[in-house]
Amino acid sequence: MRTAYSVETVRTAERALMARLPEGALMQRAAAGLAAACAELLGRVYGSRVVLLVGSGDNGGDAMYAGARLARRGAGVAAVLLAPERAHAEGLAALLRAGGRVVGAGADRSAGAAAAAGVGAVEEAVLRADLVVDGIVGIGGKGGLRPEAARLAACATESRAAVVAVDLPSGVDADTGEVPGDAVRADLTVTFGTHKPGLLIDPAREYAGSVRLVDIGLGAELPDEPELEALQHADVARLLPVPAAESDKYRRGVVGIAAGSVRYPGAAVLAVSGALRGGAGAVRYVGPAGDAVISRFPETLVSDQGPKHAGRVQAWVVGPGAGDDASAVGEVLSSDVPVLIDADGLRLADADAVRARTAPTLMTPHAGEAAALLGVSRETVEGARLTWARELASRYGATVLLKGSTTLVADARGGAVRVNATGTPWLATAGSGDVLSGLAGSLLAAGLSARDAGSAAAYLHGLAGRYAADGAPAGAHDVAEAIPAAWRDVRD
Repeated sequence: MRTAYSVETVRTAERALMARLPEGALMQRAAAGLAAACAELLGRVYGSRVVLLVGSGDNGGDAMYAGARLARRGAGVAAVLLAPERAHAEGLAALLRAGGRVVGAGADRSAGAAAAAGVGAVEEAVLRADLVVDGIVGIGGKGGLRPEAARLAACATESRAAVVAVDLPSGVDADTGEVPGDAVRADLTVTFGTHKPGLLIDPAREYAGSVRLVDIGLGAELPDEPELEALQHADVARLLPVPAAESDKYRRGVVGIAAGSVRYPGAAVLAVSGALRGGAGAVRYVGPAGDAVISRFPETLVSDQGPKHAGRVQAWVVGPGAGDDASAVGEVLSSDVPVLIDADGLRLADADAVRARTAPTLMTPHAGEAAALLGVSRETVEGARLTWARELASRYGATVLLKGSTTLVADARGGAVRVNATGTPWLATAGSGDVLSGLAGSLLAAGLSARDAGSAAAYLHGLAGRYAADGAPAGAHDVAEAIPAAWRDVRD
């Protein structure tokens, strides 16, 4: 499992560790890991051209100490000092001793040299570089890049150089994943001690490129509960239910699907398909699309008497393709079993009825649906996904699975938010969310908590989307068909 911690937590842990280490030892550990990652990316260090974009403080120090290591291996290393008077003095001295140099205004700290700006020399160095190291702003930075730094970041993007960010791409918010202005776009981010939330959540995740975690000995100083968790194969495998010898359909879990309408019968078919492939022992369908469902899945138990009279279920899925009929939503919310609310059900559900429930509730909105429930714009939600997922969970007293390029699962009681990035842009297709709802509902019926069911379903759904598409267009039906393959790969 990948874990991420807030800036405040990381800094507290670093202070505790530094108190037990010789002065500068922690920075040297970080610099060694950074230099190794840069060398691997370069392939051939000797004769390569490396440019360091250096801000003030320890982040710039990490970059210059790493630059010194590369210089000693024969790289031509040049540092651009964005704040010469506040550059890390020991790191700069180490770089110069190793044969590195300073270009631009920082090469001569006189007012005349600063006025000349050295703009041409700096831009030329960046454009000719094989590798650009972003050491402009550390994890505590807020707001977008300032104009001079933004110009250099744009220059690095225009160049053919590989861009490596130190700990976090400059200009993104480490705690929230927000990108409030101009930011560095990295090919590789080398982060120290632990992941930061912004490295795992879009939109910031898009700026990080590949992420490499360097162990600097911070683990023992970090608290047990992180800010964010990203499940891996082994974690999901431990959550997935496996039938035992004495299992029957009821022990495996019966999920009720209240979905579809005359206008949208396909939503019901797709939700049922996700539930059946999610391991449900049986699926009870309630709604006006019974003929379409039974013709595609004859094993489905179909009823037209409403959720209250459908028979025994261990969980309900309500809302996909429901249109404007709120009756089924109200009946399902009044039940005493776990409920997943999706699509039209989110709009039709009474907020007070959701909050009054004592059994688990899992809401699965995309950004537009979440925005409507929160009374903000879709762009607002997409720009601060972690913040709004938590807010929606808190307002409704429910677990929220916020769909998107990175899926977030936030619990109303707080705690670590789960993040999933197994998805693919090919999943942005009609009906894909209906399949996810059925899949998650089957896991709820099997006894998983709302948090675990949402997390495992998002992981499997993302893998299935990749398998179904394999670089080419695929529909929601194809995604459902690929769920067993995703399940097998996770279990194996």
